[in-house]
Amino acid sequence: MSHPHPELGAPPKLPKGGLRVTPLGGLGEIGRNMTVFEYGGRLLIVDCGVLFPEEEQPGIDLILPDFTSIRDRLDDIEGIVLTHGHEDHIGGVPYLLREKPDIPLIGSKLTLALIEAKLQEHRIRPYTLEVAEGDRERLGTFDCEFVAVNHSIPDALAVAIRTPAGMVVHTGDFKMDQLPLDRRLTDLPTFARLGEEGIDLLLADSTNAEVPGFVPPERDISNVIRGVFAGARKRVIVASFASHVHRIQQILDAAHEYGRKVAFVGRSMVRNMGIARDLGYLKVPAGLVVDVKTLDDLPDDEIVLVCTGSQGEPMAALSRMANRDHQIRIVSGDTVILASSLIPGNENAVYRVINGLTRWGANVVHKGNAKVHVSGHASAGELLYFYNICKPRNLMPVHGEWRHLRANAELGALTGVPHDRIVIAEDGVVVDLVDGKAKISGKVQAGYVYVDGLSVGDVGEPALKDRKILGDEGIISVFAVIDSSTGKITAGPHIQARGSGIEDSAFVAVLPKITDALEKSAQDGVVEPHQMQQLVRRTLGKWVSDTYRRRPMILPVVVEV
Repeated sequence: MSHPHPELGAPPKLPKGGLRVTPLGGLGEIGRNMTVFEYGGRLLIVDCGVLFPEEEQPGIDLILPDFTSIRDRLDDIEGIVLTHGHEDHIGGVPYLLREKPDIPLIGSKLTLALIEAKLQEHRIRPYTLEVAEGDRERLGTFDCEFVAVNHSIPDALAVAIRTPAGMVVHTGDFKMDQLPLDRRLTDLPTFARLGEEGIDLLLADSTNAEVPGFVPPERDISNVIRGVFAGARKRVIVASFASHVHRIQQILDAAHEYGRKVAFVGRSMVRNMGIARDLGYLKVPAGLVVDVKTLDDLPDDEIVLVCTGSQGEPMAALSRMANRDHQIRIVSGDTVILASSLIPGNENAVYRVINGLTRWGANVVHKGNAKVHVSGHASAGELLYFYNICKPRNLMPVHGEWRHLRANAELGALTGVPHDRIVIAEDGVVVDLVDGKAKISGKVQAGYVYVDGLSVGDVGEPALKDRKILGDEGIISVFAVIDSSTGKITAGPHIQARGSGIEDSAFVAVLPKITDALEKSAQDGVVEPHQMQQLVRRTLGKWVSDTYRRRPMILPVVVEV
């Protein structure tokens, strides 16, 4: 198996007749999925998603793929193929279209409806091409065939990309539920036909590659949800992804059966479920869904609230309910259902929300204590079955952390894919398909691009490091005035601390040390303010470290008069 090397340099010019594959997100992480295909000087992008921040990225709203490697080639892009409508596959599209709004978007009816609604908020009207399973469209030099796959959102598609260099199949996110709620199966006969034609490179979803067996059918959850509703004494509050149409349908069905009204909470939930209902993907009995403002007129045992926040996102509705920072107040006897899996890295945030809800008396039902979620990604048994059908000549695991990618690679090897034709890459690693063999040829920039409020890319790792120090250790500011001619102190030093846990009165002990250091510096002829500020930072920092074993941020200000 090939794998990236830290010393990889920029890739050479793509050989004539070769196909280049560059993942800009989604490898080594769960989210931010984006892959760029290049042939004959033209580019095709598959997906452009976002990654949600973790605790060590304070203040960050979203993390985007890095567009640096394609920024000067936006005119070469034939289009962006969107495999399905989850945020980790479409959330980055508005930020790419800000740079070139006329890049065509290609996707299924629901996927395009979701992204169009999102782009409307960004005041972008996109060029779109709606496709469905079985369709075949030529996008410049790329001949694309779209294949139905089953996932946790309707209308998901895989794409087979034919070029003179060979055929590449990108699965998108998929599983092989044999009893899907919408009766839309993963199209194994078409994958078998593509396999017979010859799949030169398969990019396959790795998320559940470590999980043995097969994913349980989605319909298995219905009885569990009905049981929760049957035992609920007061309100039922359900947290789900704002695009998980199948799960919301099960909630609506249970609410209808038990005589409850449903209200959607949160802008994205209201928007997406409205789109799904209007397009016929969500079946809503008349009178079932009501506005959240009307709930005060209903008894608690007739209410169902559907909101976001299943991953513990701090600004989502459920987290704010847990923190008593939302108009909806959790009370003893409420039942809360977290109808999703835990995305790796979100565990602490989710359990913090569960503890908060439980504190206020809620009965919290989640994947850890009830079968209220099944994954949308193929497990090991399904992947083995899939590889035996597709018979890929080269395999590149995608969509997963390192452990998922390697587990997926091992599954491919078990089905007969030669080890030297399995490529384990990471974000930015360039893979070239030349003469029927895929191999790593270099690396391009593919770092994190942070969205913080209205700023995109302005916050970098140094700023995040400062934020962590401020959050963990606090800040100490020092102010002193010196005579510009003599360097002697004429006022101060004055010290104030915030969040450091050190009382201001404690700094009396270090004031003589700072004064002595400044005066000695002046005697040595060093009176430049910046140098004196550095001297103050070192003196105070050493004293805090020696005395308290802490490393707060120190902000010295030395002014000349």
